[in-house]
Amino acid sequence: MKPTVIVIGGPTASGKSNLAVELAKKINGEIISADSMQIYRDMNIGTAKITKTEMQGIPHYMLDIVSPEERYSVSAYKKEAEKAIEEILAKGKVPIIVGGTGLYIESLIYGIEFQEEEMDEEYRQKLNNIAETEGLYKLYQEAQKIDPKAMEKISPNDRKRILRVLEIYHKTGKTKTEQEAESRKGEIKYNYKVFAINWKREELYRKIEQRIDKMIEDRFNSRSTSHKRKI
Repeated sequence: MKPTVIVIGGPTASGKSNLAVELAKKINGEIISADSMQIYRDMNIGTAKITKTEMQGIPHYMLDIVSPEERYSVSAYKKEAEKAIEEILAKGKVPIIVGGTGLYIESLIYGIEFQEEEMDEEYRQKLNNIAETEGLYKLYQEAQKIDPKAMEKISPNDRKRILRVLEIYHKTGKTKTEQEAESRKGEIKYNYKVFAINWKREELYRKIEQRIDKMIEDRFNSRSTSHKRKI
């Protein structure tokens, strides 16, 4: 029998973190974040990172682990997340994966083995220059020709992911879709139980607006406190 790992996914402001904390208290669990922004240190307010108070004493992993200046890959996340899973299981507790970054979650539940690749800085600069002088849409069209399947899920405004499709092909000669298909041959180590939170669109938008208001309020309070300390 493979060890059970709970996965809670869902969009921004859907209540994943609160649900995970309440679940962890009931089933003796500990939480592993699967958020590509919350891994960065000093990015607490804009990412709505869970606070110590909100954690309610439940240990959280994969938060504040790298500097914002560092490049962090999905491969690195998978390796560190599985290390955290083993640490939690060794305590006799239940790992709970919580996140909104689909690629992070997929790397675990589908056993995807991403290859570590050095970025071609010269090629990246060339793409950025094209985006600036000729428009990002030109690169979007080029990526569509190379990997139409991958581009079905990518917006014409998503610069980071468009460049990624082009960079993978330039570096490996394979499309992103081909690379991902080959990478899904690894053994799935755990028995993942996946749950997704789904709200009606209007209700979710209301929750997002509330979260933004809270971010602004937290930022204002943080600056006010800092100013008082200086005085």
